[in-house]
Amino acid sequence: MNRLKEIAERKQEIRSLLEKGDKNINLDEIEKELRELDEEEKEIRRRQEIIEGMNDSTQTTKRQKPGETTNRANGNIYDSEEYRNAFMNYVCRGVPIPKEYRADAVTQTTDIGALVPPVTLNKIIEKIEAYGMILPLVTRTAYKTGMVIPTASVKPVATWVAEGAGSEKQKKALDGTITFGHFKLRCAVAVTLETDQMAYSAFETTLVNNIVEAMAKALETAIISGTGSGQPTGILHDDSKGAKLEVSSLDYQTLVNAEAELPMEYENGAVWCMTKKTFMQFTGMVDKNGQPIARVNYGIGGKPERILLGRTAKLTNYIDTFNASLEAGKVFAFLYNFADYTLNTNFQIGIKTYEDNDTDDIIRKMIMVCDGKPIVYDSLVKLVKAGE
Repeated sequence: MNRLKEIAERKQEIRSLLEKGDKNINLDEIEKELRELDEEEKEIRRRQEIIEGMNDSTQTTKRQKPGETTNRANGNIYDSEEYRNAFMNYVCRGVPIPKEYRADAVTQTTDIGALVPPVTLNKIIEKIEAYGMILPLVTRTAYKTGMVIPTASVKPVATWVAEGAGSEKQKKALDGTITFGHFKLRCAVAVTLETDQMAYSAFETTLVNNIVEAMAKALETAIISGTGSGQPTGILHDDSKGAKLEVSSLDYQTLVNAEAELPMEYENGAVWCMTKKTFMQFTGMVDKNGQPIARVNYGIGGKPERILLGRTAKLTNYIDTFNASLEAGKVFAFLYNFADYTLNTNFQIGIKTYEDNDTDDIIRKMIMVCDGKPIVYDSLVKLVKAGE
């Protein structure tokens, strides 16, 4: 208030006069004036506190019913009803996010206008994991970008010793490292006029459905065959890694040979990965005793469970199908324990809205950051098309 400013300025003037040491100053009058100024200041500040308390009480009454708790009270303003509604208005209508929700977003780049609410974010993660056959199998981490993680290739060995004797001390050497990079996965979508008229809960569902398929396909494709340049490194990227079997035709012996190449230490958890068309070529085949080598069980969940010689087969479209036109040397199926693949990802998805001046489309751009690498290749057995 202006009066508080005037009181502060007057006190400063009195202070300056006293510091000059002027003998003509009446100290009794100065002291009396200071007491009056202090009393007046206390009265003004007391009134301000009462008014502010009334404002807080009014806002609480409007926003919160008796017995209710809000997400904002729990400290996460981005999960509140107010922010989710503001987020929908930002995406659909271009209404800027209120300043109170943007004050803490200092770590975001300047072109990111909003953060996806955690409720919507959780739906995206759940839908991605349910969408593909590969993502739920890999190991998830959240290491910082550029962190160097040591790995060991030598394991200690136990030895038998005589009574009272000791064994040789063995050093656990960390002779390898893994560093996760910083790759950006981007998905741009447009929201229709119908979505513009929806409530924010329906809007969130529609937005999730628009972006989830593209992100799931991009992640799973990178896990299988990513180049490692601008994207995660795929399991099949390095041709020199893992065991390789050349196959000219699919038969029972093909699976037997692949199982023989898989080290016994890595049997638990290893699964087949191939396309549905490749798997169906095994369906109907039998061994010399007439037992089928491929089985499809239908559980109570209604989802087919496909098995080759007792081992689970995961179907995917991110690998070639075995046929006559397949190029020699191409991988069409492989055995691998996907837990040996690490996907280092941060699902803090940012969103930016902009207009395409050429088409007048309103574009919503989603961004996430991730990286992935195969940590161990010992469980990898690849089937490739044999040359002519």
